[in-house]
Amino acid sequence: MNVQVIMRDGAPEYAVLPWAEYQALLDATGRTPDHPAIQPGQASLAQLTQLRQEQGLSLEQLARTVGISPAYLELIERGERDPDSAIRRVLARTLGVSGWGEAS
Repeated sequence: MNVQVIMRDGAPEYAVLPWAEYQALLDATGRTPDHPAIQPGQASLAQLTQLRQEQGLSLEQLARTVGISPAYLELIERGERDPDSAIRRVLARTLGVSGWGEAS
């Protein structure tokens, strides 16, 4: 198994493994993911919160990286605001997805 261990303060905090190996572990235990699978490079803005959380980013961290306020990012995540294409592109680049340059 190809696992990357991420340490914090000298102790293991996260284990990162390839998606196929994660799926194999789920299959071996008879479990399914609690959420629909997001394929690398493909996602919609409706999955923004999930993507952010899966990457271990707080709302504040992602907002700071994108250059917007946490309050505005929260509105985007809740679907109450539709960001312009520049914000979509920065979100996509930061989260590693494609296809967010245009309004949906």
